[in-house]
Amino acid sequence: MSKKYFGTDGVRGTVGQFPITPDVVMKLACAFGRTLFRPNQNHKPKVIIGKDTRVSGYMLETALVSGFSAAGVDVVQTGPLPTPAIAYLTRAFRLDGGVMLSASHNPYHDNGIKFFAEGGVKLNDEMELAIEAEMDKPMCTVASDLLGRAKRIDGAADRYIEFCKSTFPADMDLYGIKLVVDTANGAGYHSSPEVFRELGAEVVRMGDEPNGFNINEKVGATDVKALEKRVCEEKADYGVALDGDGDRLMMVDRNGISYDGDKLVYVLAKARAKQGVPFGGVVGTVMSNFAMEHALTAQGIAFARAPVGDRYVLEQLQQRGWLLGGEASGHILCMDRHNTGDGTIAALQVFAALKILGQDLAAAVDWQPYPQTLINVHIDKNSDWEAVAAPFVAEAEAELAGRGRVVLRPSGTEPVVRVMAEADDVALAACAARKIADALSARFQ
Repeated sequence: MSKKYFGTDGVRGTVGQFPITPDVVMKLACAFGRTLFRPNQNHKPKVIIGKDTRVSGYMLETALVSGFSAAGVDVVQTGPLPTPAIAYLTRAFRLDGGVMLSASHNPYHDNGIKFFAEGGVKLNDEMELAIEAEMDKPMCTVASDLLGRAKRIDGAADRYIEFCKSTFPADMDLYGIKLVVDTANGAGYHSSPEVFRELGAEVVRMGDEPNGFNINEKVGATDVKALEKRVCEEKADYGVALDGDGDRLMMVDRNGISYDGDKLVYVLAKARAKQGVPFGGVVGTVMSNFAMEHALTAQGIAFARAPVGDRYVLEQLQQRGWLLGGEASGHILCMDRHNTGDGTIAALQVFAALKILGQDLAAAVDWQPYPQTLINVHIDKNSDWEAVAAPFVAEAEAELAGRGRVVLRPSGTEPVVRVMAEADDVALAACAARKIADALSARFQ
């Protein structure tokens, strides 16, 4: 069943446009609040609300509080904290749900709402559909004596800092390491650098002066150019880049070379394999580089692909009982450390892995990404483009003969199919992508 409000990671859009308006956000909170009431429940539901540093957070947080209060749900507010911190605190405080106000890596004029169920886990399709069903009903308010209350809590950031530190091996520290920590002028600006500092690292802060408008602006995990330069200028050992809500990670080494999520997950898997620690295998996505899959296979590590989106990586990990997964974009899941992606915790696991391997990042990542060719092809909306492409995809895969692969993905926002081919030879990848793109273009243009 298609959804009216929810996308792949909550509800997101431009502030002031549907659905990111105060009235819709208030109704979403009320709808979510109503789904939290269970038969024979002997307590009033309680949720936690966090946010990143966007200026619209003030307006939308108020709308959320109003909606929850109208549904009879109590609220605790933390102020700016990373998304994974809210997931953790939902579980730690034994709350019925959690909400994070953030549009993640998007610019400041966007915002979004990420919901967590009891235990700090992301909502499944069934729960999202239940909320949407409540949205179709008229909004109503409980009796005055049943209205929810709201309060702000102190010390939430300190709790999160201690939780992050607890995921790092007790017999290790970061003394003697100089880090540049770029928090994208986002939600982790005051908590994440402290994690590394308290574990002993010399920390140079960057992207830690949010003003409501500069979140993700030429800083953070989505734009590491400034970090690459700063690491070299500071003669630091590594750079750590988070995105606006703190759930993505990119890293930079002392030579200004950046490492994406594919490479970092590989380092984690390689170290655990060396230790003999059981973790099942690694879940990537359909866009994870084929060279990483080959490198993992060479290490005797199983690999599986999920659709794009950390939510789908998480689902695969849970289904298989595996512990490691991620995306090239920097979402990295270490299920024995946290139940959601966390950029700070992922960085700590990378530092621990490097100590185990006795290598730096340059040596630990012993493979190079295969070249990719990506071509966008316009198609007729609701057309059977997959049937048209199928014989050409089969022909391209036969020609690649194990040296590469082809992925076709429809855009979620426009009538476009993204044709991607990758192979150990750039000409081979380009030829495969062009054949399929030309076939689709001939049919639909």
